[in-house]
Order: sequence, then C-alpha cells, then structure tokens
Amino acid sequence: MREIVNIYCDESCHLQNDGENVMAIGAVYCPASKKKKIFERLFELKEKHNLIPKHKKNEKENRTYYELKWNKVSNAKINYFKDVINYFFDDNDLHFRVLIVPDKSKLDYEKFHHTHDTFYYKMYFGMLKAILNPSFAHFIYIDIKDTHSREKVHKLEQVLRNDKYDFSKEIIKHVQQVRSHEVELIQLADLLIGAVAYINRGKNESNTKNELIELIKHRSRYTLVKSTLLRESKFNIFIWEPQKPYFL
Repeated sequence: MREIVNIYCDESCHLQNDGENVMAIGAVYCPASKKKKIFERLFELKEKHNLIPKHKKNEKENRTYYELKWNKVSNAKINYFKDVINYFFDDNDLHFRVLIVPDKSKLDYEKFHHTHDTFYYKMYFGMLKAILNPSFAHFIYIDIKDTHSREKVHKLEQVLRNDKYDFSKEIIKHVQQVRSHEVELIQLADLLIGAVAYINRGKNESNTKNELIELIKHRSRYTLVKSTLLRESKFNIFIWEPQKPYFL
C-alpha cells in the first residue's frame, strides 16, 4: 500500500481584479500518519499563548476559536507566530511550497487563448506538480473561497489525474474542499504564503510582519524573492516567469 501524503492548499490574491498584482498559491504538506501529532502541537501552541478561551480547552473537536492567519499577525501575538514558524522548521515532517506570479496585471491571456480561470488552474497545477510523487498517494485539501469552489476543485482534480495518467486514482486519491478555520494546516499555509507574498509585493510597513519575515529568511536561508532549487523540499519557492508573449 502506498504511503499517504496530505496536501493543504491556500492562495493569496488569486482574483483577476482584486487590486493586488502579486498572486501566490501554496501548500503545506506532511505524511498523513503524522497529521494528528502536528495538529495537536499547533493546538498546544495556541494553549501556551492563551489564545483558547478556558471554556473551550476541553473541546478538542471544536477548534474554530482562533485562526492562524497572516492577516491576524500583530505585535501582541508575535511570540505565538514566532513559535509556530520555528515549529514548522523544526518538524521534519512538515514541508512547504509556494508559486508566485510577480505581476498578474501585465498578463495577456488572449495570445495564449487563456482566461484568468484557466491561468489559475495552470498555476495551481504548477505549484502541485512538484509535490506530487507517483510513489505516494495524495489527499489534497483546498480552502473554500467562493461559490464556484466546487467546480474549480473538480476541474483541478481532472487536470492533475490526466497529467499523471492516474486513471485508477492511485496517486491522487481525492481533492476536497474544506473550511480553513477548521483545519490547522491550511491556516499554517496561509501564514507562510502570506509572508512570502508580502515581501514579493515590496511591502514593509509592519514592523511585526517584517520581524517574522526575517525569522523565515533566517530559518530557511533564502531571500524569499528568488526561486529555490526544485529539489528543495522544506521551503520551496517558485517565482513564475512567463514567456514573453504572455506580457502586454
């Protein structure tokens, strides 16, 4: 039987006209056999930093009280976020990959007969393709974003299976929608994607966020604004560069 890998996906500024030029699509992944241990450790960090109301502490199944997200980063909780980032780098079972589109406003879809949606699938596929290993079985979890999420998930599942000739569903077992506030590792993906997207947008107005980014740089040993080697498995970054006809 193939070992199972769980992949938890999220994205930042994936819409065509959302006012942000940089799009980021990424995932945190781990062996399915280690999922429970990782979820429990992330839960313990919330307990450590008093982010769980006392009346919730015995309700392990209901974990919707505090979301670990990039947009929740604040100076008051900086030590919590540092602990989470250090935990990610210290746990050898956790891995991350992100694909960055530097400036989606300059893309010319018509020359390649694309729409923004087909481009979105292509980028999602490019992010996941380097994670998927034919020797393993994969469960892929995607945060619900909008009313068209189910249709997008089905399309992505088809594209991934066709690429791997996985018609018997041995490599890609299932692609499933989930709600991020219920899944700790999608929240972790949101945090790491948010950090990489932030620095690639050239933002630096938040001292707290800058401090977390410096910690990620130190632990990963990467600048976060350049592609890593494809074989980098802990903190993999791909800065997508289109062929010239893609540009306006």
